[in-house]
Amino acid sequence: MPAPLPEKLCATCGRPFAWRKKWAAEWEAVRYCSKRCRSEKPGALDGALEEAIRRLVSARGPAKSICPSEAARAVRPDDWRPLMERTRRAARRLHAAGRLRVLQKGREVDPATAKGPIRLAAPKR
Repeated sequence: MPAPLPEKLCATCGRPFAWRKKWAAEWEAVRYCSKRCRSEKPGALDGALEEAIRRLVSARGPAKSICPSEAARAVRPDDWRPLMERTRRAARRLHAAGRLRVLQKGREVDPATAKGPIRLAAPKR
C-alpha cells in the first residue's frame, strides 16, 4: 500500500488538500488548493467575519454555541445571506488554528466535510 500523500490546509477555504506532482518543486510555498482560492484570498471582510465569530462565541460562553448566520448578521445586518459561505470559510480557518469548535447536533465535526447546519463554539480548555 502506498504511503499517504502530505496534506495542507488551504489559506482561503480552510479545507485540506493533498500534494500533487505539479507542486513537487514548490510544495513548501503552496498555500491554496485551487486557482479560485488563490484569487479569493482572505481580505478585510474575512477578517471582520473571523473577529465577529470570536467575539460572539466568547460572549456566549463555553457551554453554548452560535449559528454562523449570527456572525454574518453582525458584519452586514442588511445583506448577510451572501456572506454565509465566507462565514463557513472563516469558521474552518479558526477551527484549523484551534480557536473554534464546529458542532452538528451537539457533536464536534470536521468542518471540511460537514454538510448541513453547523454551530460554532469556543474550544474546550
